[in-house]
Amino acid sequence: MHPFRKAVEAADHAAVEAMLAEDVVFTSPVAFRPYEGKAITASIIRGVSRVFTDFRYVREIAGADGRDHALVFTAKVGDKEINGCDFLHMDEDGRIDDFVVMVRPLSAAAALAEAMGAQFDRIAAEAAGAAGPPQAG
Repeated sequence: MHPFRKAVEAADHAAVEAMLAEDVVFTSPVAFRPYEGKAITASIIRGVSRVFTDFRYVREIAGADGRDHALVFTAKVGDKEINGCDFLHMDEDGRIDDFVVMVRPLSAAAALAEAMGAQFDRIAAEAAGAAGPPQAG
């Protein structure tokens, strides 16, 4: 089991944050431009944990070199079931430097966008408290 999966499933936000590279790029399924940096990425992950219910990873796929991982998940956003995948790339030090999330179906993605939009002031404030203002999209 990938350490990121273990940390997420245990709701260990400190461990998740420790796995992120300082220059991590997070590509959201519901934002036009990626977010750059550890503070905003960690804050977004905490926000998602407040929005998702019944979250669980159902499959892991690893690249041959061990630096690329796909973690397939299911969850609920309100009454919408969502399927998604976290695509992780690890840098030379074993930290996540590229994090892309894709979700389906469209109705669940729309519910996620609305729920995360409602969280975003809190997410931005958490990130600013950790490392200055967020780089947004």
